[in-house]
Amino acid sequence: MVEPEERPSAAGQRLGAPDSMGISTLEPGHRPPVAPPGRHMSIRVQMLDDTQEVFDVSQRAHGKILFDLVCTHLNLIEGDYFGLEFQDHRKMMVWLDLLKPILKQIRRPKNTILRFVVKFFPPDHTQLLEEHTRYLFALQIKHDLACGHMTCNESSAALLVSNIVQSEIGDFDEVQCKQHLLNNKYIPDQDALMDRIMQYHQKHVGQTPADSDHQLLEIARRLEMYGVRLHSAKDREGTKLNLAVAHSGILVFQGHTKINSFNWSKVRKLSFKRKRFLIKLRPDLNSNCQDTLEFMMGSRDCCKVFWKICVEYHAFFRLFEEPKPKPKPVLFTRGSSFRFSGRTQRQVIDYVKDSEFKKIPFERKHSKIQSNSDLPSFPPKLCADDHGERNASASGQQVDSPHRAQVTVENPSPQRYTGSPTSQSNGCRNGTHDETDVRFKPPPSMHQAEHLSTGPVGNSESPSAIRVMVNGQKQSLSLGHSPDGRQPSPLTSPLLTDGGFVRTDDEDEVRRKRFPTDKAYFIAKELLTTERTYLKDLEVITVHLQKYVGRDEAMPQSLRNLIFANFEPVYKFHENFLKDMEQRLAQWEGRSNAHIKGDYQRVGDVMLKNIQGLKLLTAHLQKHSEALLELEKTCRSSRKLEVLCRDFELQKVCYLPLNIIFLRPLHRLMHYKQILERLCKHYPPTHDDFRDSRAALADVSETVAQLQGTLIKMENFQKLLELKKDLIGIENLAVPGREFIRLGCLSKLSGKGLQQRMFFLFNDVLMYTSRGMTASNQFKIHGQLPLYGMTIRESEDEWGVPHSLTLFGQRQSVVVAASSKSEMEKWLEDIKMAVELSDGCNGSPAEILSGSFTDTKFPDESSADQESEDDLSSSRTSLERQAPHRGNTTVHVCWHRNTSVSMVDFSVALENQLSGNLLRKFKNSNGWQKLWVVFTNFSLFFYKTHQDEYPLASLPLLGYSITIPSESENIHKDYVFKLHFKSHVYYFRSESEYTFERWMEVIRSATCSSSHTRTIRKEPHIY
Repeated sequence: MVEPEERPSAAGQRLGAPDSMGISTLEPGHRPPVAPPGRHMSIRVQMLDDTQEVFDVSQRAHGKILFDLVCTHLNLIEGDYFGLEFQDHRKMMVWLDLLKPILKQIRRPKNTILRFVVKFFPPDHTQLLEEHTRYLFALQIKHDLACGHMTCNESSAALLVSNIVQSEIGDFDEVQCKQHLLNNKYIPDQDALMDRIMQYHQKHVGQTPADSDHQLLEIARRLEMYGVRLHSAKDREGTKLNLAVAHSGILVFQGHTKINSFNWSKVRKLSFKRKRFLIKLRPDLNSNCQDTLEFMMGSRDCCKVFWKICVEYHAFFRLFEEPKPKPKPVLFTRGSSFRFSGRTQRQVIDYVKDSEFKKIPFERKHSKIQSNSDLPSFPPKLCADDHGERNASASGQQVDSPHRAQVTVENPSPQRYTGSPTSQSNGCRNGTHDETDVRFKPPPSMHQAEHLSTGPVGNSESPSAIRVMVNGQKQSLSLGHSPDGRQPSPLTSPLLTDGGFVRTDDEDEVRRKRFPTDKAYFIAKELLTTERTYLKDLEVITVHLQKYVGRDEAMPQSLRNLIFANFEPVYKFHENFLKDMEQRLAQWEGRSNAHIKGDYQRVGDVMLKNIQGLKLLTAHLQKHSEALLELEKTCRSSRKLEVLCRDFELQKVCYLPLNIIFLRPLHRLMHYKQILERLCKHYPPTHDDFRDSRAALADVSETVAQLQGTLIKMENFQKLLELKKDLIGIENLAVPGREFIRLGCLSKLSGKGLQQRMFFLFNDVLMYTSRGMTASNQFKIHGQLPLYGMTIRESEDEWGVPHSLTLFGQRQSVVVAASSKSEMEKWLEDIKMAVELSDGCNGSPAEILSGSFTDTKFPDESSADQESEDDLSSSRTSLERQAPHRGNTTVHVCWHRNTSVSMVDFSVALENQLSGNLLRKFKNSNGWQKLWVVFTNFSLFFYKTHQDEYPLASLPLLGYSITIPSESENIHKDYVFKLHFKSHVYYFRSESEYTFERWMEVIRSATCSSSHTRTIRKEPHIY
């Protein structure tokens, strides 16, 4: 029997954790709530591993007492996802109500077995921060497969079972696997799939039980029947259906096939009346669906049971906090008083994020990979399973012997080792949860979990090695390696979406002391890191685009030759350049014996040799702009090629617009020039490397001067092409002579008051738009103001609107207001400059404008501002060729963050590219996560390592502020800068003073917009 009792401080006890305020689980180590006095009764609870436990509770106890006892017994932190279900006197499976006395719900407790099962299934298993929780979810999936609740195709079933078998018996052995499958039935028709299961099992070599749980949940969550519990019903016509509830809303099934779903955002009210279950929907003008849907269920009790679980699912996944109880009526009651009790998913995640828990061992009952149950915590890459489970194949190790190696650890000190953060496979207790991509804030249920480390290394033999017993023999394991020296399983590597990055708090300190500290070294390292990113950008065209267009004949052969014949030589050249740089940095850092000679702490000679080689490729570099022009021209005439290019831009590897990547070689020349200028400024004239560096700078400056005019023209052309994709109501934005100056948000004064508009300023016209209600979220043009003859007047006093301007055109006047005085000054300066240039032009802008717009509404200002739902939705009909959803472009970021950027800002953001490793920390976390970070195009792109093909997340920087942390923020580290926007706060830590200053410089260039100081050429561009 399990009784509440006083327990000493030990592994698993939570010290100093806050008291649980809601109806929820207890933190292990806390005492359960004091049971009411009176006689006790015994209640049996069946766990997910099929064991049964008996709990003694008072006969007056509420359901919460029993549920917390169960969670305490399991040392379960995220118990809010689970529940206790039982069969009541009506033979219906119901959930134990935590707010009601147990005896009022269970008539004969001695003869009733409660089942501890998963109640709430999140959409993504990475939202489960504890490995123990994921293990219990895996057991639930295993049970649902066996009883037929989770139906799927044969391939999915075989793959699921193969992961279960891997977690239970380890690496594949044909005889053992076959015997295990004969002795255990995981799916109803298992014999027919045995060969396929064994085939899949062979591919899981080196996969730990935690890895297998991860894979099992990853496959299961994609299945249609994941977490679904069917409730029989009929529609109004008497057709037999099944209803179910999920995190997203209410689902309708016919048999096991989903035929309809009602998202929570569309549901206005849920109710039941006798046997009728009613779903009242919010009115939708674009849908023919009726407002109220009615389903007939077997009885009123069936209706009520389903209605209750719907209420609980909605509250758990959609609300930020537990709903407050309704006040009791004085005289009469109407309707049910039932409410969800407990923490919501948002509260659970925040609680685990804000708390620090020690790791508690747990037993995998069905797993034959056994170990000591009271092992201390290991560094993550040593952990086969975080809660005491150890496997000889942990971290990818493979054992050839038929007998399993038992791994034990000598722990000379009771103090635990706190290792580096790990992925979901290691389950460290120091979890946190925050946003990975802050384009726009998602609902709480979509937040991703991120695990962080806590503190210093505990008392042990060595910070870099641990003594272990493998088959009775002592072996020393280095951190991050298995006993045979092999790298760990890829699944123990960190992922951005589920946290767990390689911790480098102390390792980096040692590394800093060992590696060179000369500024020239860090300049050379910047050259190396940005060269790696540049080569990846070239691969987008030379490898991925070439492979993509090879599937189809949409791209003419002449265009293919023009693109790839001029990019491939450049790519091969920079491949060799990167190898030279990697070799030189290795010698500089002392990773080879060549540094003993002392001739390799320089980079000017490498630069000079390669810059001279690059000059021979100038003809290819000049052809890149021609290739971009030809690609755009062909896309206009070929719908098939336009769709092909658009689809390619949706691929993960194409993390930037394709036309920006076409200009990367020209931008790279600017990077070389900037780096060499810093190097020459750092070196004294007597330095050995100064002469080579200065010669390389002279050569690259000469090449830049030759291509500078082409670069400026092509940057403007590229920006016009990019803006065209975000605008509706204009046929050809990139007309000869047009130059982009600024875009951003202003409020326009109309009969309805101030309304947010997106303004686009060119050298001939000022356009204003609003974001249309289209599938692609494009901006619809509502009006245009020719700049020829325009006058401007500040009108804050006239209209009583802060930071307002009145723009007087030849046919129309518009009053606009900026969000701040600085924004108003930027717009005022750029508009005045554009008007002066427009007035100075000899040609009339009428010719340019006449062929540009499909919708001009100048005469009547009120008609230009009619933005009813009908007007916005009607724009969809003109979007037969509309692009896919474009919610993360610069235009959309400016719209949401109410800011603006100029063409100068775009050029600086592209020319100031920076790459390298940074340590990132969230506001409420305790550890640092090592990331490969790339800055370009106003955004930070995050990678696991520099070898990754595509970024795992991005952070648009427009609107953010960059500062240095204050003393009160307790960031006691060097070279840390802080990014914050509203409530979003990120800390980043660099390795040296030079890299810190460089990151501050380039990020500040993206967060601080400038006016259009660069002179616009008065002669038009002819494309």
